[in-house]
Amino acid sequence: MAVGTLASRVTGFLRTAMLVAALGTDAVADAYNTANTVPFIVYDLLLGGILTAVVVPLIVRARERDSAYGAQYEQRLFTLAVLGLSVITAIAVLLGPVFITIYGGKMQGDQRELAVLFARLFAVQIFFLGVSAFSGAILNTRKRFAAPMWAPVLNNIVICCTAGAFLLVVSGKVTPESISSGQITLLTAGTIGGMALQTLALWPSLRGSGFRWRPRLDFRKGELGQMGRMASWTLMYVVITQIGFAVTTRLANAAGVEGRQEGIGNVGYTPYFNAYQLFQLPYAIIGVSVITALLPRMSEHAAAGRMAELRDDFSSGLRLCSAVILPAAALMAVFAPEITTVLFAHGHTSEGDALVIANVLRAFAIALVPFAAYQLMLRVFYSMQDTRTPVFISVAVVATNIAASIAMYSLLPTEKIIVGIASGFAVAQTVGAIVGWTILRGRLGGMDGRRVFTAYLKLAVAIWPLIGFAYATHAIIDATLGLGLLPGLLALAVGSAGGGLLYLVFAKLLRVGEVQSMISMVAGRLPGRG
Repeated sequence: MAVGTLASRVTGFLRTAMLVAALGTDAVADAYNTANTVPFIVYDLLLGGILTAVVVPLIVRARERDSAYGAQYEQRLFTLAVLGLSVITAIAVLLGPVFITIYGGKMQGDQRELAVLFARLFAVQIFFLGVSAFSGAILNTRKRFAAPMWAPVLNNIVICCTAGAFLLVVSGKVTPESISSGQITLLTAGTIGGMALQTLALWPSLRGSGFRWRPRLDFRKGELGQMGRMASWTLMYVVITQIGFAVTTRLANAAGVEGRQEGIGNVGYTPYFNAYQLFQLPYAIIGVSVITALLPRMSEHAAAGRMAELRDDFSSGLRLCSAVILPAAALMAVFAPEITTVLFAHGHTSEGDALVIANVLRAFAIALVPFAAYQLMLRVFYSMQDTRTPVFISVAVVATNIAASIAMYSLLPTEKIIVGIASGFAVAQTVGAIVGWTILRGRLGGMDGRRVFTAYLKLAVAIWPLIGFAYATHAIIDATLGLGLLPGLLALAVGSAGGGLLYLVFAKLLRVGEVQSMISMVAGRLPGRG
């Protein structure tokens, strides 16, 4: 799963880099990225959280009750999802202007018209996104994790080709006033086509797992009621989190408009969006893989009332995630300028634009560990079929995020606003992790705190040689060669390899079990070793 996710994220970064090269980080990019975020917002709002918190645990329990009943239950849920997604997609197309009003900040004139057009067209992705995610959820309950991790690679390849074609047909920098209908068609076809291909790619694996979809809506008494009760709390959780996202997106877009008016460069939503994509890479590679594998198992342990085993699942998952995510966060913070320069300083994006993304990325790096811990804690609640408690936790998280974002927008100069918003996100995730830990400790009869904190203490010690080596590499190469593509690649290669090796050595000396387990697992998979 981690290898599949790595391939997905690496090609995803290539996709992001290609789009940044093609569209830049200015008005057209803000319009495209804001509009292309809308389908994911609508999906998350109406179905995404329900899949994680409701569908997977319900299918697991239905299959444990009776295999034939479980198969019929899957078919009923899948039919309901297809019908619901069709209706949601049609409504979202009509509401394109409303979404841009909410998320577009101070967008106006040609930029707003372009964003509205993109929002209407991109809304078609909601259907494919939902079917893809539902298919992935079914595969996960059947312990088939590879296809959902690899399918996004196809989407990323299509988008890369689209961005490359856009660069070939465009001469000079594109603005909302100058972009042609043919160029809009090219971007739209590639964006929607990639998501459609990602969805279709899951069907062979679904059939191979034994799933056969026969449309049916013959729900038995109590099935819809049970799902509705769980889904209502999940929907409330997603609504609350999306309110926070709407505020931060609107403020970031407003900062971008103000930055262009003040002539200080591109400091709006697109740099924030790109930094967030980079920030999620370590979590997506290891965190999502661990959570995806653990959720069915945690649901089984929770259903059987084996809370001690559920607590062990959480503890082992958190420690394993942290052993990878903590050094990744450190490298991300040190090498942010090199990372963004190598990835983004091409085409219509300057080195200065890339450094804006680097500043935001450093703020996000602080959030990486608490973000991963908070996400894993939410899955523990979901495995216990508790979708209510995460709602109350999210109130504290979102309130903190909104308060911090508004304060940063009001107090900081325009060029620092998106860095401040990212810092507020880090504070909010820390609040979520602390509150979640406190509540789960009472529910599970403890959190295996001694082992967790001992592991964190050892990791905190092992990380400093990595930080020292990485920073020295960064400083020496920057002073001698400056910042650019080749110096950036050299710094990343030397600093990551040398710092990573030091981290592994010190982790081994400190007997960090999770790091030693990963080394053994990787070594066992090398040719001739297992």
